[in-house]
Amino acid sequence: MNQQPPDCEEHMLDRLGVTLNGQPPGCGELIPVIRAKAVSEKEVDSGNDIYGNPIKRIQYEIKQIKMFKGPDKDIEFIYTAPSSAVCGVSLDVGGKKEYLIAGKAEGDGKMHITLCDFIVPWDTLSTTQKKSLNHRYQMGCECKITRCPMIPCYISSPDECLWMDWVTEKSINGHQAKFFACIKRSDGSCAWYRGAAPPKQEFLDIEDP
Repeated sequence: MNQQPPDCEEHMLDRLGVTLNGQPPGCGELIPVIRAKAVSEKEVDSGNDIYGNPIKRIQYEIKQIKMFKGPDKDIEFIYTAPSSAVCGVSLDVGGKKEYLIAGKAEGDGKMHITLCDFIVPWDTLSTTQKKSLNHRYQMGCECKITRCPMIPCYISSPDECLWMDWVTEKSINGHQAKFFACIKRSDGSCAWYRGAAPPKQEFLDIEDP
């Protein structure tokens, strides 16, 4: 797994699932969320910088297995910077390792990823996370997940869920991320819900935490 630079922490929270500081995966049209594997890679030119020097990028040809959210056209190519020093991402090539990838759409079957995006091996996701990609995370698009930097920490409005994994486990994929989703209830407040199935109506109708 690629090591994320320190300033990527907040940006990464905007990318996926229950570890979001903002919206769940697929709430934004410009953030495709796909399950895919890399088939091949090559270095390509991507225009010039302001000094006229060529900009190099790595192009991964991918096999998209499923798109959870994104454009109508399948993603065929993923682009990234040529090294981790400039936030480039290294994917295993050969079509054996599957990833869950949330990046930035570039149009025409292309997307761009950096170390700040959420890219994780598919087999490291919990059952809850995998099943939530299809329905539950969409129920939290109007909720905001707020990171707890240190204890004590508090929410400032009812539409927030407090995310504790980073302070308790120093991980973006801890217990809360693996087994819970932030869901909006009928009274407009948001709360964590555990489980792989959609929450029952009784839960959504609860007015007090």
